[in-house]
Amino acid sequence: MLSEDRIGEECGVFGMYDLDGGDVARSIYYGLESLQHRGQESCGIAVSDTKGPKGKVFSHKDMGLVNEVFTGEDIEKLAGNIGVGHVRYSTAGSSVRENAQPLVLNYVKGTLALAHNGNLTNAPELRQELAYTGAIFQTTIDSELIAYLIARQRLKTGSVEEAVALAMPQIKGAYSLVIMSPRKLIGARDPHGFRPLVLGKRDNAYIFASETCALDTIDAEYIRDVEPGEIVTITADGQILSNKTRCIPEKEHGHCIFEYIYFARPDSVLDGQSVYDARIKAGRFLYKDDPIDADIVAGVPESGNVAALGYSMESGIPYGQVFVKNSYIGRTFIKPGQKNRESSVKVKLNALNHAVNGKRVVIIDDSIVRGTTSDRIIRMLRDAGAKEVHMRISSPPFLWPCFFGTDIPAREQLIAYNKSIEDIRKIIGADTLGYLGLNRLKELVDNKMSICEGCFTGKYPEEPPTDDIRGEFEA
Repeated sequence: MLSEDRIGEECGVFGMYDLDGGDVARSIYYGLESLQHRGQESCGIAVSDTKGPKGKVFSHKDMGLVNEVFTGEDIEKLAGNIGVGHVRYSTAGSSVRENAQPLVLNYVKGTLALAHNGNLTNAPELRQELAYTGAIFQTTIDSELIAYLIARQRLKTGSVEEAVALAMPQIKGAYSLVIMSPRKLIGARDPHGFRPLVLGKRDNAYIFASETCALDTIDAEYIRDVEPGEIVTITADGQILSNKTRCIPEKEHGHCIFEYIYFARPDSVLDGQSVYDARIKAGRFLYKDDPIDADIVAGVPESGNVAALGYSMESGIPYGQVFVKNSYIGRTFIKPGQKNRESSVKVKLNALNHAVNGKRVVIIDDSIVRGTTSDRIIRMLRDAGAKEVHMRISSPPFLWPCFFGTDIPAREQLIAYNKSIEDIRKIIGADTLGYLGLNRLKELVDNKMSICEGCFTGKYPEEPPTDDIRGEFEA
């Protein structure tokens, strides 16, 4: 999915603790680069030396992509054997440096650096409560509330991991956290497990990351996933401590199914399920449930490619490339004004005339949000000479917003709201249109986990907020 019609995942987190004392900033940098797909607005790294002065933290963060924000000199200055990193996606209006993470907090017990993936649903209540007890906020993100709550609980407890355990019942919604204290690295996940978090190891260093692809990038070995509701602590003497007091029964979990459809990289394995395999299945199901005769099947780069391959495998229709993608359009890309004829989609994608001219094309995308991108994609294929264009979507129609870390807009902005599939087909100009069936979602993950499908059904694993506050408080 491309352009203004895409949806965004709030962010990616990465933390590393080298018990042998080696610097971790360079590895965190490469880990964040591999998680860049989870957020392109801002990024940052905070590190500390566990053998140096207690509570001394070096950090660097700014707006932009990882390779834009950090130079070799910046990395050299981040000397320390424990650290956390973050890449962030945000909606319009809150894309400012102050909201970049990790957050670094200095308080009575020392320092705390925190990176958060997700969205809290009780952020306004927490913010008001903390403000009335003297808290002064530096950001407009809900991650700062989590940091404050942990710091306050730490004043009453003997360890930072206990403080995290006491803070967790106070926060609602989605959160995968990586927290650095002066001598410990902690990974924690909300009880429903909305967002992923994995634990890995390289030599005598431990790593927390949003996805396994980040472990692969730095040649680390995957150990296991942090369980929903679990707090995992890496101590200075190499212990891995696990606190499962906040864990709930598996049937109450709510793993975000869109991680498997779109967000995660295809080479990642989350909660025991290969993302690549899930997308291949989605493509196969699309053909099984709504077959069509065609000459070529292709994906909208990059998120539709694997599902398109699955569709080809099931149908026998040749898999091909029908678009060339300009991979060098970064955050500095300026959308053309209304007077310009160029569309932001066409600057990023161009149809391959020789691949589609005179052919019946099946094009696979991960979703349709407002419909503007789908309309332009289909028009491009027709302009390139496609005889027929059949669109297939590897998710069900979006009918409800998400409050748990996915930037799906209010219902009124969703093209599927109050419209039939036939209505949508006419709007985007496809010859036929088919979506993945709701009944297929659990099959994508082999029925082995409880998933959140709230954006398709309006039924969420936990009660959503009565007001949509996502624009005010974000991860």
